[in-house]
Amino acid sequence: MAGLSRFVLRHKLVIAVFWLAVLAVGVVASARLSGRLSGQFALPGAPSYQAGQQILRDYGNGGPGNPEVVVVRLPPGEPAAGPDGRRVLGAAFAAVAAQPGLRVADYASTGDRAFLAGDPRLSYGLVFTPYTGELSPPSLGPQVTAAMRPVLPPGSTVAVTGMNELQSGGQAGQGFGVLAETLLAGAAALGVLVFVFGSALAVVPLAMAAVAIPACFAALYALTEVTTVSVIVQYLAALIGLGVAIDYSLLLVTRWREEQAAGHSRQDAVTRAMATAGRSVAFSGVTVGVGLLSLVVLPVPALRSIGIGGMLVPLVSVAVTLTLLPVLLATAGGRMDWPRRRRAGAASRAWTWWARLVVRRRWAAALAALAVLGALGAAAAGIRVGDPAASSLGTTAPAAQALRTLEAAGVPAGVLDPIEVLVPARADPVRLAGQLAALGGVRAAVAPVGPAWRRGGTALISVQPDAEPSTPAGAATIARVRAAVARVPGALAGGPGPLLLDENHAFYGRFPLLLAVLAVITVMVLARAFGSLLLPVKAVVLNLASVAATYGVIVLVWQHGYGSRAIWGLPATGAITNWVPLTAFAFLYGLSMDYEVFILSRIREAHDHGTPTSAAVVEGISRTGRLVTGAALILFFAFAALSASPETDLKVMATALGAGILLDATVVRALLVPALVAMLGGANWWLPRPVGRLLRVPAPSAASPVPAPKAAAPARPGE
Repeated sequence: MAGLSRFVLRHKLVIAVFWLAVLAVGVVASARLSGRLSGQFALPGAPSYQAGQQILRDYGNGGPGNPEVVVVRLPPGEPAAGPDGRRVLGAAFAAVAAQPGLRVADYASTGDRAFLAGDPRLSYGLVFTPYTGELSPPSLGPQVTAAMRPVLPPGSTVAVTGMNELQSGGQAGQGFGVLAETLLAGAAALGVLVFVFGSALAVVPLAMAAVAIPACFAALYALTEVTTVSVIVQYLAALIGLGVAIDYSLLLVTRWREEQAAGHSRQDAVTRAMATAGRSVAFSGVTVGVGLLSLVVLPVPALRSIGIGGMLVPLVSVAVTLTLLPVLLATAGGRMDWPRRRRAGAASRAWTWWARLVVRRRWAAALAALAVLGALGAAAAGIRVGDPAASSLGTTAPAAQALRTLEAAGVPAGVLDPIEVLVPARADPVRLAGQLAALGGVRAAVAPVGPAWRRGGTALISVQPDAEPSTPAGAATIARVRAAVARVPGALAGGPGPLLLDENHAFYGRFPLLLAVLAVITVMVLARAFGSLLLPVKAVVLNLASVAATYGVIVLVWQHGYGSRAIWGLPATGAITNWVPLTAFAFLYGLSMDYEVFILSRIREAHDHGTPTSAAVVEGISRTGRLVTGAALILFFAFAALSASPETDLKVMATALGAGILLDATVVRALLVPALVAMLGGANWWLPRPVGRLLRVPAPSAASPVPAPKAAAPARPGE
């Protein structure tokens, strides 16, 4: 850090020009990035993925994609099962099938009465569309209804539902967008920063974020030249980039103010802040990056791209904080620290009181924190990973109303996720369809004729399950269908349901390996940061407990619906989308470690200057409490902005990240961490000599080269 500080302060103009150029490139890249991102989740090697890709190659539609489900109600006196009704329905669905790239299964073309409902005038059909792999696929509802209405008799109604229609919530194009969400989060962050600094310095962390976010977009644009990058990354880069860049800048600026208040010159204060807070920022950024990079151990290209792309966020933020920010502080920081409504360097009176209380009542504090984490962890044990229940999506949209019409007529929601079976030429598709229709949990299995269903020596069978694939009954039905298909040589079972189960296996089959890799690397990095082996192990355990408690929150709020309706107007989802827990884990593990590093670095610094452990805990909390709270609030507001996205999955993700940050900053870092450190006493600093030599851990004097700041006067009331 000393060498980096000297380099930065000697080349201030060069560094400023460099980041100005990066900013310009980033602005251009951000405008073009979205068109280069992918919404697809490829699963190379998975049987359902191979089946889906083969279906797409041979037929051009269906496969892994969900079909549009068209609900038709004929006029009074016109039963769907009657000769005239069948003729009318046949003509209407034939008009849809005539559209390029579409494949249709309905009552008229198959003769299967499963396409009829309890309402004698009601019928439905499945329209298989080209698969785009987008997070929010374009709606074909208007195209389908426009083709059918001229053919249907007066008094008929047509509605379109399906998972694609429902997942957009009827809000396509109504979200704030990445830019607007970032600006909204930035405005909230400014309010927090004004409270923390009480001066014009509040805009400095925002200025650093304004450079870091476009720089992240430029790096992601370059990454798309060599690999596929998930569309999710742009949301995370903007909003998490905003929070992380502000957090790191907040830490460095706060320490710089302390050093100036202790009587050091502006440039000396920069050097000293870099040696302490800058070192913490570097370790924090590495830890967050490692947490995200751990996703590369999973055999899912989209998650790997989230890991690699997400890793750029903390690394770019660290680079901006440790190079551009010192230049700004050394040149204009003094003039910006106005009107100085908060005394720099003053320990917070409120946080000092809190830290003393926790240290004095350490056992009670630890038990209270563990009770909260334990209760939420118990709720997390009931997590169901899969797709949200169809009934929880887009509850006020026409698609949701069409689904309720179907269900009221006795048609289950499982028909929205049909299983597609690709049959080779030597097999009899009609015979196999009859066998599949007889399986438990199957509503219908049809093998229509015609070039849309039989092509290139193969045939397709559409199997409609009763239950959705995320339910135990739905998973059991898929298992029975797969077992029956496996007895036919060359036959393949695909479709959204089997693909979902294969995704779950791919996502979580290697989760223990991910945890092991992450834990080992984290312990190594933090052992070097803290000069201790026990503190990193404790940090890993507490981070895992914090993430487990976060899972408990999303299970309660979303899976069981205790809050989703009140806040977003959406009922219980019944399941959590499979990529959300993994991605939330990767981000929360690293972001939570930021606060651990901020707090323990300050405690370690006080201890290295001869302060007993309990007093060092009070010193560390009193000087980082306001900082950590402000940083957590800033990230929380960023995630609150993310929850404004129209996609339910992103709302769940935002809930996980926001709740996780608040839980970690309050229950874990403000209560459990100081209590445990106070309990452990001198054992906190245990580091076996062989481990220290192996990791090249500096001696305490080298680890803390800067003397402690002069004791500051007590903070004014309210600080």
